[in-house]
Amino acid sequence: MFRPLSHVEQVAAHLRSELEQGRWSGEMPGVFRLEQELGVNHGVVHRALGMLEDEGMLENQGRGRKRRIIAKRAGSKALTVRVLLYERSDLRDDYLLDLMHLLRGDGHDADFADRTLLELGMDVRRVARFVNATESDAWVVLSGSTEVLRWFSRQPTPAFALFGLTEGVEIAFAAPRKRPAIAELLEHLIGLGHRRIVHIVREEHRKPELGAIERFILGYLEERGVATGPYNIPDWSNSPAGLHGMLDSIFRHTPPTALLVDEPSIFLATQNHLANQGIRCPERVSLACYDDDSSFDWFLPRVTHISWDPKPLMRGVVRWVNKVAQGRNAPRPILVKSKLVHGGTTGPAVAPR
Repeated sequence: MFRPLSHVEQVAAHLRSELEQGRWSGEMPGVFRLEQELGVNHGVVHRALGMLEDEGMLENQGRGRKRRIIAKRAGSKALTVRVLLYERSDLRDDYLLDLMHLLRGDGHDADFADRTLLELGMDVRRVARFVNATESDAWVVLSGSTEVLRWFSRQPTPAFALFGLTEGVEIAFAAPRKRPAIAELLEHLIGLGHRRIVHIVREEHRKPELGAIERFILGYLEERGVATGPYNIPDWSNSPAGLHGMLDSIFRHTPPTALLVDEPSIFLATQNHLANQGIRCPERVSLACYDDDSSFDWFLPRVTHISWDPKPLMRGVVRWVNKVAQGRNAPRPILVKSKLVHGGTTGPAVAPR
């Protein structure tokens, strides 16, 4: 998928090329000098230099001091990097294509793995056989379960968890910090009178035990006087039939007033199910997503969802790969802020029919 570079990315690419050709050594020219030379404003230069810092080419030495130039890949080598996707539809995510562009731009042999976690059944033994049969110097694992990520953390080949269930796992990872936005959403729904709030997540977030976010949600509801139980996080098989069967069941017996969906693909399938059953949103049920998707820009009314910037996370992955190439693998978390985007898919709770 073609995506034109932003102004900041163009400036960063030019400076990267100049650095690789050895134009400067020791310290980078100051922002003011680069601003005059390149004919761009201060903010663009500053953000472009920040990108090069994230890539490990420059080191920020503090306010008022010039950035130190770090020799490109000093004592390191280009790596074979494989990204293990959660499912095939992840290939539509622009930020993963950006990640490939950044890794290849740094000289690494980067590509998506031939299989996905869903195709491997999120089964540790099948994942292990596939990984051991695949040549790679480093792995980036997308949305892995606790068991899968724990297995990766114990292998000699370095691995990085992009999203996923990392609680209690000693592994480098990157993820948006969603709890404050989720708390804001729950408080908003409770204020609108919602008490029958159902959280729809994939199986690995429920079994063998609830994930950290799921426990946080139940705890928050209980603190606000909302009784919780299996109804709030229903069980379903990880398939379209399982999802639609679960939705049929909960609306047949105790219709929820709000559905909170963990990811965009499941959100769209849920919205499709509601439309087919004549269940209007938000007139009969409020609907919100814990993630962002470019398709939401085309929705009227706007989707209530949680938004976050993926670029710092992708740059963090590249920075980790470059450190691994230099013989370092520090399991340091990379977190970015998220925000609640209020939309027209949530409204006041309605009395049960």
